[in-house]
Amino acid sequence: MDMRRLGTTGPTVSALGLGCMGMSGMYGPSDDAESSRAVHAYLDAGGTLLDTGDFYGSGHNEWLIRRALEGRDRDAVVLSVKFGALRAPGGGWGGNDTRPEAMRNFLAYSLQRLGVDHIDVYRPARLDPAVPIEETIGGLQEMVDAGWIRHIGLSEVGADTIRRAAAVAPISDLQIEYSVLSRGIEDTILPTCRELGIGVTAYSVLGRGLISGSTPTGSSDWRAHGPRFQGANLERNTELIGRIRGLAEQKGITVAQLAIAWVASRGDDIVPVVGSRTVAQVQGAIAAMDVRLTPEELARIEQAIPAGAAAGARYPDMQMAHLDSEH
Repeated sequence: MDMRRLGTTGPTVSALGLGCMGMSGMYGPSDDAESSRAVHAYLDAGGTLLDTGDFYGSGHNEWLIRRALEGRDRDAVVLSVKFGALRAPGGGWGGNDTRPEAMRNFLAYSLQRLGVDHIDVYRPARLDPAVPIEETIGGLQEMVDAGWIRHIGLSEVGADTIRRAAAVAPISDLQIEYSVLSRGIEDTILPTCRELGIGVTAYSVLGRGLISGSTPTGSSDWRAHGPRFQGANLERNTELIGRIRGLAEQKGITVAQLAIAWVASRGDDIVPVVGSRTVAQVQGAIAAMDVRLTPEELARIEQAIPAGAAAGARYPDMQMAHLDSEH
């Protein structure tokens, strides 16, 4: 697998990252054994970047990754971990806490659950409006100096916050949603990252399964509350994806693979992180990295799904209000 560096200061990783969130119930029931096989398939194909969060399944995801990595070379894997989101015993959400003292607590538990002596990229999952970003990044830099983490990342923050964070310590990459249906970063966020030498790890490359034809599996699948999966919005978005199906068929690939290849084509500083929880999904994503899009094909995709064409916000209103990247 090709390799890409996360910004000018971050680690070198495989050009495709594996998003592990779906392995811990966020999209409905999942199977631990199959999830482990999916991780193994990814690593065996040359993948190196595993993306998780300490709040995925309230720690379940980190335990799963630990078991999947048993017997593997720790130094061959780049662990990217998000922290700060607060969970309740019943699975509810309680906001974010990115105070340095809270961060150190989250970090201690992640190191224990993952069974490692350091985390490669550690990042706040969201901006905490009660804590200046400078305080959070300053605390993270102390953990870099102490050897507990290697690199500092950001997630879902806007250009101003990126600049403020980068003024405190080197930032390896910004994790943010980016796909043919979600292109908001192209206006100011992506140019700011490129100006400052910060990479992008793009998540929801498949629009939370919308592009691949996956739909919510029930009430435990949080996509059931997503605006893009509702009524007329879903009809509109399904029609948009249908516009590029012909091109995918001409190239002998799936629409999902076309969408992954599109994100990968947007620059060597962008690493698509594709959420998968089965071996088949991993294999399909890996195959997409061999797809090359010509200028003419890219123009066809642009014409079929221009920026801003998707119907509905990418998160429910309450969550959108807390996204610094949307301000």
